[in-house]
Amino acid sequence: MKRDTERLDQPVITLARTDAATLYEDLTVRQALDDIRRRGIGEKIVYFYLVDAEDRLSGVLPTRRLLTAPLEMHLSDLKLARVSALPHTATVLQACEAFVLYKFLAFPIIDESKRVAGVVDVTLLSEEAFDIAERERTDALFESIGFRIWQVRGASPTRAFRYRFPWLIATIACGMIAALLASVFEMTITGSIVLAFFLTLVLGLGESVSIQSMTVTIQALRSARPTFGWYLRALRRETGTALLLGAACGAVVGSLAWLWRGSAITGFSIGASIMLALCSASIFGLTVPALLHALRLDPKIAAGPVTLALADIFTLLFYFGLAALLL
Repeated sequence: MKRDTERLDQPVITLARTDAATLYEDLTVRQALDDIRRRGIGEKIVYFYLVDAEDRLSGVLPTRRLLTAPLEMHLSDLKLARVSALPHTATVLQACEAFVLYKFLAFPIIDESKRVAGVVDVTLLSEEAFDIAERERTDALFESIGFRIWQVRGASPTRAFRYRFPWLIATIACGMIAALLASVFEMTITGSIVLAFFLTLVLGLGESVSIQSMTVTIQALRSARPTFGWYLRALRRETGTALLLGAACGAVVGSLAWLWRGSAITGFSIGASIMLALCSASIFGLTVPALLHALRLDPKIAAGPVTLALADIFTLLFYFGLAALLL
């Protein structure tokens, strides 16, 4: 966000084009067209800006009006005298606000003497909006794994370590819990080695669904007040989606396991555990950011590591627990 502020506070004159299409107001249409052909004015022309004998901005002439006017008519009779212009001290943010407010396709930039110093067109607004949106997506990616990008951009190794290491500790703790769970079901794994073949796939599915649900929830929290009624409605919606996702993914993976190993019970165990894992992952993806928001904590930062940890732990519980019961 700091970078966005610096960009928007930048003087717009630094991004302006210098090929502003200016014409003297005392010219006729014929003379103006001859002047345009002779000077070879640039391609991105939206408006012609009329200037007086001292090169001061006096009006604006839309291209269509110039091309359809009688050849002997003077430009001063065709011009629009009220011109919306930007001072050369205007910032990029002020220029973008002007485009939104007035809906013009271009604005001239004038200096203290009202002389045209440049021109900016509406592509500035679209480029700035796209650039900011792209950076927000990048920031959201980094926030989902536990830190903001501005915290580590240009930071020293020691400072970057302080921001990043605590969340790696959380990942290590989650991994140790997962290892302990696997050791509890050591006999189950030994008795059915096929479980090890699908473990990475099952964990990946759970993490993917949890991140999807978490992202949707964080976006919803930006525009909604998370009351208990809102949570119940969101939970009902997420549970329905998770059941469909879990049933589809479980059926596909379970069928493949059945066809590969020739054991229907193994395929059912893997498929059913996937459905349970995806349902729990979806619920955690909703509940964790909503709870953090209710506690007035930043869900964008803490939700990612916590949600992934819980999704992995419960995925393993369902995966090995169901296998221990059925195999």
